[in-house]
Amino acid sequence: MTDTLFALVTSYGAIVVFASAYLSCLAIPIPTSFMMLAAGAFVAAGDLIFWQVYSAAFFGAVAGDQTGFHLGRWGGSPVVERLSRRPSRRKLVDRAQLTIDQHGGIGVFFSTWLFAPLGPWVNFIAGAAKLHWGRFTLWDILGEAIWVSVYIGLGYAFAANISTVAEIAGNVVGILAALALAAAMAFWLRHAIKHHKEQLAKGLSEGTSENI
Repeated sequence: MTDTLFALVTSYGAIVVFASAYLSCLAIPIPTSFMMLAAGAFVAAGDLIFWQVYSAAFFGAVAGDQTGFHLGRWGGSPVVERLSRRPSRRKLVDRAQLTIDQHGGIGVFFSTWLFAPLGPWVNFIAGAAKLHWGRFTLWDILGEAIWVSVYIGLGYAFAANISTVAEIAGNVVGILAALALAAAMAFWLRHAIKHHKEQLAKGLSEGTSENI
């Protein structure tokens, strides 16, 4: 598998990087992160040109996100329902819906790099939810710039140990995602406790008023 991916990047360069970035942002299972690592390694070796590889990955990812967003916008609820038919997809769609409902553009930003497997579904949901296109695009561009920079940069910096870097990068992203989830849960719990205290204080206040 690894040899095949290297061969594709070697043979087609920026073209295959663009195609993989575009398709992966439409929920097609392609190891784009590894392909960007490989492309970065080939840039370090002098076999590929940095600006071509970076531009291909960045514009491919943004184009894929835009396609998903507009598919969701044009299709609306029927598209979301169709995506939710499979139980495995249902969980991702529900998480994407929650991300957009609670965080809007910020959710789009984090889904492009920190929670990358969720990204394609967030794109569809953002479109179906009629999130403002300009807001979506701004956060999407910022997020994809981070995603592309991290993986191509790691590939360039650690060209001699690309397989090891791929494994480490996956673990780091997983750790960051877990920390972000923990922070979100802590924030929600704090808000829930505060709300409960306010409701309790309000109930005591109303009870005191009735007694008077």
